[in-house]
Amino acid sequence: MKTAARGRFSSPLWRDRALAASALSEIARLAPSAAAKTGGRVNFMEVCGTHTMAIAASGMRGLLPKELRMLSGPGCPVCVTSQGDIDRVLALAAIPGIIITTFGDMLKVKGSKGLDLHSARERGADVRVVYSPLDAVALAAAEPEREVVFIGVGFETTAPVIGGAVVRAKKLGLKNFSSTAFFKLVPPALELLLSDPENKIHGFMLPGHVSAIIGTGPYRFVAEKYRVPCVVTGFEPLDILAGINMLLKQVISGKPRVEDEYFRAVRQDGNPAALKLMREVFSVSAASWRAIGAVKNTGLVFSGAYASFDAVKRFKIKYAEAPEPKGCLCGKILLGKALPSDCRLFGKACTPSNAVGPCMVSSEGACAAWVKYGG
Repeated sequence: MKTAARGRFSSPLWRDRALAASALSEIARLAPSAAAKTGGRVNFMEVCGTHTMAIAASGMRGLLPKELRMLSGPGCPVCVTSQGDIDRVLALAAIPGIIITTFGDMLKVKGSKGLDLHSARERGADVRVVYSPLDAVALAAAEPEREVVFIGVGFETTAPVIGGAVVRAKKLGLKNFSSTAFFKLVPPALELLLSDPENKIHGFMLPGHVSAIIGTGPYRFVAEKYRVPCVVTGFEPLDILAGINMLLKQVISGKPRVEDEYFRAVRQDGNPAALKLMREVFSVSAASWRAIGAVKNTGLVFSGAYASFDAVKRFKIKYAEAPEPKGCLCGKILLGKALPSDCRLFGKACTPSNAVGPCMVSSEGACAAWVKYGG
């Protein structure tokens, strides 16, 4: 057993190979029974991009039984940002005198005209990569004669961090700091997926990071209304195998619920301080999703008390719908309707060094994971 396990779990990410072998054996035992309940194949969606990368990096996908398929969902912040919002980011970068601050993942996401922040910087735009929005606030304080814009994208995980930076900027009296608020909310995203009549998702591996903020309560509707099993899962490969086993048992029992495998970090009521901060700085609003369009009550905008920190309002950057890159299947991949290998551009015209779509650009994108570690 130990010799076989050592060969199958060669990645150092597997902390306990014997335990991994036992968990995988249990998955192999349960998967046929679960598949019989779902019509021949069980489709579980990992909502979080970090799960996608962990599954790929550990080689897990090749270890799972044929009856089970893991789909990558809309959990990559850069990937779900609409083409129209990327164009707004580039419009901000084109304004003379502005300093654009951003996380590194945003640098190579192309807008509708084939440009990105990296090429904008080559053309003279002042674009700087920061490790925290607080770095952008510090920059604004250090250079009061310049406008500093932080590009805020993401989910409930990053919203409180950016909200905290805005609160700090307000306390410092900074008039030259602003941010975008291109945020998406995970529970409404799940509702969006499940309300699609073509949906074939039989269980959700829920994101540990987001759930640490919002808790487990907001997901109850998935099990109660849609009868779909849910497990909040950690990011170790062993966490993921445990989460898959929990989902399979729910499918077989026919009793869907929300379970918490990541109990060491996630509580039912989430993080009250972070939730309070989000309610103070932001309000729920419509959001524009890549390949989906505008959807009511799925995003956040700055609340009235912090509206002056909204960069797109401050600089009057209007939103315009923009087409997806020609031939790119990123939108379908985010909806669980396609795999990276289904895209004719994948690994050919679209590579990490010359990415067409954001699923190849982001470090959490499904296409980037498949290219780096294999599908």
